[in-house]
Amino acid sequence: MELNSIRALEQATNLGRGELFRLGTALLFIVAIMLIVSARLESVADSYLLVVAAMIGGYMALNIGANDVANNVGPAVGSQALTLTGAILIAAVFEAGGALIAGGDVVSTIKKGIIDPALIADSTTFIWVMMAALLAAAIWLNVATAVGAPVSTTHSIVGGVLGAGIAAAGWEIANWNKVGMIAASWVISPVLGGIIAASFLYMIKRTIVYRADKIAAAKRMVPYFVAMMTWAFSTYLILKGLKKLWKFDIISASIIGLAIALTVLILVKPLVSRASNKLENNRDSVNTLFTLPLIFAAALLSFAHGANDVANAVGPLAAINDAILHGGVAAKAEIPMWVMLVGAVGIALGLALYGPKLIRTVGTEITELDKMRAFCVAMAAAITVIIASQLGLPVSSTHIAVGGIFGVGFLREYLEANHARLLDDIRDHHHDDAPEVVDAFLDKFDKADVNEKGMMLADLKKNKGPNLFKKERKELRKVYHTELVKRSMLLKIAAAWVITVPLAGALAAMLYFTIRGMLLPH
Repeated sequence: MELNSIRALEQATNLGRGELFRLGTALLFIVAIMLIVSARLESVADSYLLVVAAMIGGYMALNIGANDVANNVGPAVGSQALTLTGAILIAAVFEAGGALIAGGDVVSTIKKGIIDPALIADSTTFIWVMMAALLAAAIWLNVATAVGAPVSTTHSIVGGVLGAGIAAAGWEIANWNKVGMIAASWVISPVLGGIIAASFLYMIKRTIVYRADKIAAAKRMVPYFVAMMTWAFSTYLILKGLKKLWKFDIISASIIGLAIALTVLILVKPLVSRASNKLENNRDSVNTLFTLPLIFAAALLSFAHGANDVANAVGPLAAINDAILHGGVAAKAEIPMWVMLVGAVGIALGLALYGPKLIRTVGTEITELDKMRAFCVAMAAAITVIIASQLGLPVSSTHIAVGGIFGVGFLREYLEANHARLLDDIRDHHHDDAPEVVDAFLDKFDKADVNEKGMMLADLKKNKGPNLFKKERKELRKVYHTELVKRSMLLKIAAAWVITVPLAGALAAMLYFTIRGMLLPH
């Protein structure tokens, strides 16, 4: 009994040590920001405001790394294409690389144009608004990470800016049309991501998994799926991830992406053929062919995320920096290298320290992901952003990725339940034959490809098949629904998405009044 108590105490102590290490490392990062920025800005008036803002920006970057980056690598980890450590290393390097190489020189100070900066009285009020918005978004992300809910950092900062702006200048400062579009994206992003991911999974199943000779089908089709992924990701990176270096319209980006995809198709065909020759004719073997594309997808998604979403951490900080150094309220502000470094290093560090929790949530706790399903989620992430950006829809990469995971999960439920109904219908057709005849027919049915199954079912309708016995199908359907997609996770994530903007807004308004009360002369 005493030994068990000692072991339990040791386990609790080890958990506490790990948490203390993470907290201590995060605090050291924020203290380092304070010291470095203080040393750089000794002669600048009101430099203390910029030091505080830089510390809040670092805190925000840590929380983006802990929460948002999981969407890029979670499916690859859940499908076991990457280990957790490998995913963290790849994401940290490519997130930081995307931020520093292609993160942009200029950022919009008012994210998505949701408030009118002309209605803000002066630069001091503007600084308070940005500071409150940044801190509110960071606190909400921290809470969401703690409860295991992947939420949109873009929506968090939008809510923060909206709430602080209304607190500073009243309801008329808000662009309610933009706010309405953002609210609509709560539905648009996950539904579009889910439909695209489910569509690709169904294509893979029809063209490979449901074929009798899966290896021959994989040799023929996998190179084309990899080429489609290359086309989508090349176009995505050219449009979104590399816009600082080159600017292309959708047609030019698509043509360049297609040229890259055709080159990859030529190179991949013999590689897939050689790899397939060593595989057994089953679904698990075919799954392994999607491992390398998934690793590339995780890296490229991380790079594009770093190039785009680092502005969520450093955009308000860049705005504060511009307001303090130059005065006035600018619609756009330059991002100094030190500000970009705060965002890049903070995101990488937050991912390493606190990212594993959300990576596991996204990768394993919604539905079971194999490499094919994870590949489809990655495809959905790239394609949905391209479609939405061309339609002018404000979508969230978090919502797309999580929607994609739910999409493949619900498709699995439908296909499994449909398969169970087919078997039950076969059994119901005739119920007087011997069990061995039934088993032989069902075994042949399971091994048949799509076309053969159709012919077998048609024969049954003409009474050419064996007489089969009846099974209860309602219980089967219930099992599939509870095992394949976790409804509790769906409700928790949907609730977190819906409250993100209003909660971050309310918190930002309270923080704005607090900051103003502390900094106004008495």
